[in-house]
Amino acid sequence: MSTIITVADSAHFLALVPRLLGFTPTESLVVVPMARGRSLGALRVDLPPADTPLDAVASTVIGMLCRVSDADGFAGVVFTAASALDGLPGADLAVALEQSADACGLEVVDILTVAGTGWGSHYDERMPPGGRPLAELERHLPPLEGDQLEGASLPAAEPAATASVEVALRSLESALAVLCGIPAVDEAAERIDPAALEAGCALDDLPGLYEGCLAWNPVDLDPMRTAVLAWCLARPSLRDVALVQWATDRAGGDTALDAQRRWEDGEDYPADLASVMWGEGRRPDPRRLEAALVLARRVASTTSDAHRAGSLATAAWLAWSLGRSTHADRYAADALRVEPEHGLAEIVRSFVAHAHLPDWAFRR
Repeated sequence: MSTIITVADSAHFLALVPRLLGFTPTESLVVVPMARGRSLGALRVDLPPADTPLDAVASTVIGMLCRVSDADGFAGVVFTAASALDGLPGADLAVALEQSADACGLEVVDILTVAGTGWGSHYDERMPPGGRPLAELERHLPPLEGDQLEGASLPAAEPAATASVEVALRSLESALAVLCGIPAVDEAAERIDPAALEAGCALDDLPGLYEGCLAWNPVDLDPMRTAVLAWCLARPSLRDVALVQWATDRAGGDTALDAQRRWEDGEDYPADLASVMWGEGRRPDPRRLEAALVLARRVASTTSDAHRAGSLATAAWLAWSLGRSTHADRYAADALRVEPEHGLAEIVRSFVAHAHLPDWAFRR
């Protein structure tokens, strides 16, 4: 069921835009696609550097709007700390957006700027010098705390928790050396922990493990469960099965695991499964992706640099799949800091750099 909120004026609309995003954007362009006068969500991009050709920026933004189902117009808002005393910042960008929108047949409802000293519409001929007072926006709704990076930081972890996970990882590797003949990284292993043997046996049903972990409590995640996920997410073949399953369902995980085994035997990897990694296909259940993201963030926060690149890259892809490219880029950059040539992290950063969003982000 849709929630319909009638906007009284431009100030009311600007006060609502942060609510559409869940944060107050900074140094950003926000576009709100419209269908028959109703908003269809919001899209945020960083304001381009001063020397960037604005026609290319506008074409990219309008191109993304054209992918939104049913969109027939949009409203744009520039958020910046720059002063409006010499005119509203973003005027050149507003012109470029209008020209690109006209070429694509999209109606421009309004383009506004919220600057450091005032706000206004680029189409308001009666706007006072320096813009309208920012206090007018706060009369409608109080400002939201936090910007686009809000919530991107990993949860805090005590050094003792990280040390416990490292011990669990060593025990797991020792158990897998006994159970499966997988060589342990640390040859000087201690006695095998029974919990590690149990965790190693859980890998026999990888889709079952990935499905069950969505119900785990990430706040009280014990070291061995953390170690199992860190171990799996550090291995691309196992990690990709997890991502496909979390974006689909348990059956999708079974299919992905079987496809991975066949691929390792020389068969082609199914295109429909590969397309999930590129953000194509049926729209995932966001609750599954959210639960997986919380887990991946928790695993990354409680593992050392030597073992966290996989979980960071996994968090990056999951954040990207949920439309949080700013968060995704941060996780991917952190993964590349500890493992400079990490494949998935490089892919996610490329997605963000080229403004590539999953196809399902544009479908209601």
